[in-house]
Amino acid sequence: MGCVIAGGGPAGAMLALLLARSGVEVTLLEKHGDFLRDFRGDTIHPSTLQVLDELGLAREFLELPHRKAYDLFLATDRGDVRIASLRRLPGRYRYVAFVPQWDFLDLITSAAGRYPGFRLLMNAEAHDLIREGGAVRGLRYRDPSGEHEIRAELTVAADGRHSVLRGRAGLVPQNLGAPMDVVWFRLPREPGDRDDTFLRISPGHMMVAINRESYWQLAYLILKGGYDGLVREGIDALRGPVAALLPWLGDRIGEIGSYDDVSVLTVAINRLRRWHRPGFLCVGDAAHAMSPVFGVGINLAVQDAVATANLLAGPLASGTPVPEAALHRVQRRRMLPTRVTQAAQRLVQNLVIGPALTHRLDPSGLPRDLTRIPLLNRVAPRFIGHGVRPEHVTVKEL
Repeated sequence: MGCVIAGGGPAGAMLALLLARSGVEVTLLEKHGDFLRDFRGDTIHPSTLQVLDELGLAREFLELPHRKAYDLFLATDRGDVRIASLRRLPGRYRYVAFVPQWDFLDLITSAAGRYPGFRLLMNAEAHDLIREGGAVRGLRYRDPSGEHEIRAELTVAADGRHSVLRGRAGLVPQNLGAPMDVVWFRLPREPGDRDDTFLRISPGHMMVAINRESYWQLAYLILKGGYDGLVREGIDALRGPVAALLPWLGDRIGEIGSYDDVSVLTVAINRLRRWHRPGFLCVGDAAHAMSPVFGVGINLAVQDAVATANLLAGPLASGTPVPEAALHRVQRRRMLPTRVTQAAQRLVQNLVIGPALTHRLDPSGLPRDLTRIPLLNRVAPRFIGHGVRPEHVTVKEL
């Protein structure tokens, strides 16, 4: 076996597709029985759209139910502020596409399934590593039939921010801090509602509203560690701020029956100092957990996968152990984008989110259109749309 990947999220699925496409035998393990989990990241940015284009999957992707956002808005107590426009980005894709992550993952794994070297194991939870001669040589996993193992020249941990395999490898991320957590829930959408996806800020409160056509997916930001206190105050402690922020949802607020109807994301920004051991590599959230700021989590994960395939498909296809120096090249390639993106996220957290949640910031006085500020108009769209060091598929299809 050339490669075994634990975790069927964006990083693991895209890496599996790219490796299988290049002739590498690869097995992808997903611990759940499907990809249908709500309240996951679903913003597909131009950098990822370009990767899909390079793989010949852009048309299939755009046939999925989706919404395009060409402009990004901040809703304040005094009206909307346009904070970025992607309309002048170079290239074909000048928007962010909002697509349920399960549809994106189904597309990627279905495309991988067209190659004979790809195998997808669902309900398969990786829980340990196989070590021989000082190197990782595969993993052990559980499924409904019992315990199993897979041996491989390269084992990849793409099993998320709480990565089990990362811990088994003795790799511990450095925590960089975040001032907030996120309470996710949904409310029905009606024809007279506004049409876009937007960020709502009022002193003491922040919320992201994502238009899902038939419903709103809503993310209410709270101070770090504040969820237990919110629960103790009762469900009206959540309903009240939501109704105040979005009064046109007031007639539907009762749909939040209890805290059983919400999901909580404990926000973390962290990264590994070292992403690899001999025969073992971490990518995506297993290597660097990202804040929801800018909505770039999927796109950083996809960029990790592209860089990994570009650098490692050749050695893996040869059937020999991958030198650790090659694994370090992946880390070196992707560390700069990780550091810069996390630094920008922390800046927004420190200057906007933290002050807004503690009543120290009122954005109502901002200009109505920040895109008229030349520097912001040049830098923000490229950072959001393409990121730092966007990757392109160079590994050939076999």
